[in-house]
Amino acid sequence: MDVTTPPGDVRDCRGVSEILSQVGDKWTMQVVVALRDQPRRFNDIKRNVGGISQQMLTRTLKALERDGMVDRTVLSTTPPQVEYALTALGKSLSEPVRQLAEWARKHRAAIQDNRVRYDSGRVDL
Repeated sequence: MDVTTPPGDVRDCRGVSEILSQVGDKWTMQVVVALRDQPRRFNDIKRNVGGISQQMLTRTLKALERDGMVDRTVLSTTPPQVEYALTALGKSLSEPVRQLAEWARKHRAAIQDNRVRYDSGRVDL
């Protein structure tokens, strides 16, 4: 897609969809939240993102670094340590992520009730 693609164009939708797929991923969202207030080292992030495997955290951090949302800094310590921090772009994502999480918390009970009601009314053939 070039910069002349008008908003609403199918090519624009595909590009937006790809980005939303990445940033909307549950691990991406949780890593962004973990890094929102301060830089963290790998194991600190892993402790703050419950259930994420080492491999998935590595993939998620690399994808965020590739997209310019996370900076990876090797600290000159012995042994060397690596710290991850949100860039300005990553910080700009953290606020919509926080708002989406707040919306989910606010509406979780209603959504669960709707699921139960829907599932109890279905007859599986």
